[in-house]
Amino acid sequence: MAKEFVKDVTSMDEDFAQWYTDIVTKADLIDYSSVRGSMIIRPYGYALWDNIKNELDRRIKETGHENVYMPLFIPESLLQKEKDHVEGFAPEVAWVTHGGSEELAERLVVRPTSEVLFCEHYKNIIHSYRDLPKLYNQWANVVRWEKTTRPFLRTLEFLWQEGHTAHATDEDAMEETIKMLNVYASICEEILAIPVVKGQKTEKEKFAGAKATFTIESLMHDGKALQSGTSHHFGSGFAEAFGIQYTDKDGKLQYVHQTSWGFTTRIIGALIMVHGDDRGLVIPPKAAPTQVMIVPIAQHKEGVLDFSYNLKQSLSSVARVDIDASDKKPGWKFNEYEMKGIPVRLEVGPKDIENKQVVLVRRDTLEKLVVPIAELEIKLAELLDEIQENLFNKALNHREGRTSKAVNFDEFKETLVNKPGFIKAMWCGETACEEKIKEETGATSRCIPFEQEQVSDKCVCCGKEAKKMVYWAKAY
Repeated sequence: MAKEFVKDVTSMDEDFAQWYTDIVTKADLIDYSSVRGSMIIRPYGYALWDNIKNELDRRIKETGHENVYMPLFIPESLLQKEKDHVEGFAPEVAWVTHGGSEELAERLVVRPTSEVLFCEHYKNIIHSYRDLPKLYNQWANVVRWEKTTRPFLRTLEFLWQEGHTAHATDEDAMEETIKMLNVYASICEEILAIPVVKGQKTEKEKFAGAKATFTIESLMHDGKALQSGTSHHFGSGFAEAFGIQYTDKDGKLQYVHQTSWGFTTRIIGALIMVHGDDRGLVIPPKAAPTQVMIVPIAQHKEGVLDFSYNLKQSLSSVARVDIDASDKKPGWKFNEYEMKGIPVRLEVGPKDIENKQVVLVRRDTLEKLVVPIAELEIKLAELLDEIQENLFNKALNHREGRTSKAVNFDEFKETLVNKPGFIKAMWCGETACEEKIKEETGATSRCIPFEQEQVSDKCVCCGKEAKKMVYWAKAY
């Protein structure tokens, strides 16, 4: 029966990439546009992003930040000011060379990120220690000319927020960097039910121009990792390049210390790949645009629709509820809302009304529950919490089951082939070893976790004395 309903969706075990593509289009999240690698985010996909965005925006403001907006275009000369930064972004930038039919005197970059714009602005508005800290955030679109693209995960244009802050001391900037990383981790774990590993990126993997980059990494159903949010500690590097100085309490000129942090629509890709199944999306209740979908059964019979609409009204105090009163068959509706990952389906027909009950169907387990109408509000609130918790625990168990240890290179390679997922292995700290691992296995260092373990004494690659334990994986 299940197979018949979802015959248009490739099985995830058969072809995970095709399964993902099927889901994003059939669940009405996106449509393809006429430009390669650009996607149209449809209302259901945007409602999902809106929920994530609103919750994150609330937490960003709670931590004292203000929203601003920077221009879309950056003059080439401005991008050139921080050497490492421009080199890091050069392969991905889109250039504007003409305004109408006239060639521009100076090329413009379509924003790939806004560090240089914030730096230019901060130079103009920061003068004294009293002006610090500056805690700014912007919600925007950015463009990066990717070679290979996939909806949500890697597109030419995507939506995100980027925080940019300036502080009096290096310690203050570091505290901010970690604080915002923790905000991202809380959104992933509490709202999206995605467990994350927190840690620092290696020198090779850090953001271009940063002193240090911190990341949250999550593991997808197929054993590949996804960088789910990053927070960068810039130190005074950008401030020195742009001349952002303030007068301290002793009247001396000092450079500010900066941070930058970003969270993007690619998190929707993570949500799909962590929780989805062969029937479609599975959306955690806290993130779901619609938490409960009412499907009236035999709705042509007297009283069924009236009863269903009354239910919608009475339940709206405990959940985001919608109703499908279209003339499509119930079977079609069941299939549709399973595909869209709506956490709970509520079925009600003439017999249920007579028996003063409804049927609730959980999307995560497909379990059916018969609930008396008198208890419905309480049961529904409990059920949504239960589904949220279950999805997190299921994802955590999957990650733990796909996390291995390796003490030498042969074991590392074998594990990667036979049990794709995170590999905990020791590292000497040399970029040469990191590059060799990537070259020979396709796995990259995901992060040096804050919670360190001594897996062995030796580097998994060269066998020399190890400095740190690193999470390695193939990644999106």
